[in-house]
Amino acid sequence: MDRLTTAQVSLRGVARLSPALASRMALEMFFETRPRMRLHPAQAETDIAATRRTLSVRDASVRTYAWGAGVDAVLLVHGWRGRASQFAPLVRELVSEGLRVVSFDAPAHGASTGRRTDIRDWLDAIRQLERLHGPFRVIIGHSFGALAALTAVREGVHADGVAAVSGAGSPAVFLERFGELAAIPAPVRRRMPHDFARRLGESESSVRRRFDAVAHPLPAHVELLAVHDEGDRQVPLAASEALVGAHAGRAWLVRTSGYGHGRILSADPALDAIVAFARGGLRGIPSHAERTERGSVDRPAS
Repeated sequence: MDRLTTAQVSLRGVARLSPALASRMALEMFFETRPRMRLHPAQAETDIAATRRTLSVRDASVRTYAWGAGVDAVLLVHGWRGRASQFAPLVRELVSEGLRVVSFDAPAHGASTGRRTDIRDWLDAIRQLERLHGPFRVIIGHSFGALAALTAVREGVHADGVAAVSGAGSPAVFLERFGELAAIPAPVRRRMPHDFARRLGESESSVRRRFDAVAHPLPAHVELLAVHDEGDRQVPLAASEALVGAHAGRAWLVRTSGYGHGRILSADPALDAIVAFARGGLRGIPSHAERTERGSVDRPAS
């Protein structure tokens, strides 16, 4: 029996006695970053080609990466239990288009130090990288990294556009999906948003104000591209649909099929749309609904 399954069994027993204690236990599972994703051999060449620096984020040394020498900079933000090297196919495409690309491994991820982290560390790293490499033409986030990218721009980090890949506009989506996948008892799941907020030093209402990009969209001048696979089992497609709906007139949704949550980062329909968006915003993507064998591009929401 692996660690997560053991924790699930223990949590269910505790939940019968104390949903409050079980909620705190569930959040420890939610915030677990181990095991760390390893560098895939196919990503090694791109990883080695990067210029590396180190940032200090809370008590961690955060590894940063930069590729290319273009004038316009693009920031890539990985998700929970991810790492910057996941973006290797996208890095190669963006650099070949003359763009400068920047990324980082969050604390307790990839080559960075640390054992614990949360979205505040992602935001700190993004702000520091903006001072070093910004302003950014586009910020591209995957999964939880999309939430961090959306939050950073809503809080003042400059970008002309945000691309959310397999993402969601609210922490509630991640909490709800985690509860479903881990079979967390309903009374415990109802308490988790409260304990999640406390962990961030927030209230439930302030979490919604600060981190919910559906209820509180991006600044009016910022465009949004959402890319999501119809078969994503970790973050539902409905999360991207809601995000695009909240940005009517300045958002597109690219749907793919057959790539799931992670492989979408190397899927041609996704790469083509993201690179076009990074180069020319929504105008850079074909103005009509373009369908390929495994992907489709919707018209802007209106």
